[in-house]
Amino acid sequence: MLALIQAAGWPIWPLIIASVLALAIIFERTYTLRRSMVLPANLLDQAISNLRQHGANQDLLRALSEGSPLGRVLVAGIRNLNVSRELMKESLEEAGRAVAHDLERYLMTLGTIASVAPLMGLFGTVVGMVEIFGSQSPTGGNPAVLAHGISVALYNTAFGLIVAIPSMIFYRFFRGRVDAYLVEMEQQAVRLVEIVHGERK
Repeated sequence: MLALIQAAGWPIWPLIIASVLALAIIFERTYTLRRSMVLPANLLDQAISNLRQHGANQDLLRALSEGSPLGRVLVAGIRNLNVSRELMKESLEEAGRAVAHDLERYLMTLGTIASVAPLMGLFGTVVGMVEIFGSQSPTGGNPAVLAHGISVALYNTAFGLIVAIPSMIFYRFFRGRVDAYLVEMEQQAVRLVEIVHGERK
């Protein structure tokens, strides 16, 4: 591995840093965006049941807000039980926007890495080509410098693509998962409003 890095030259280091950062984001988002953590099963039904039995007590609100992003959205609605339907929906929408921001954390960084990594690889390619042309002289070229320039160009191009392709795949995957979660949260929030205002049992 060290020999590969030496062959690729100094332009490989920004790509290595980008790859470590992308890998950390992928692991973190894979753990954080698990369905059981974002949308626990039957959470709304349990919240409604507790609400009917014990009312909107602080223990219920604390358990919901600390338990999951969906719970944070539901707490916004439960805290506004005695207001109009429109105000309750507004409070749910505000909470939903804050939750959406949290769920999308680091995704912009991952998308940026996916977009920039090929350009970083291209930069390494340009550096390698400069070395190749710099090694040429009227009397001939230095084969060692020529070979090093070619390795810098090819390794950086390949590594840029190796970083960019998985980063883009996971960026799209996480974006799709977050969008699906937000749609489901919106449906559950609407259901809460309808149950509280007597439009649904």
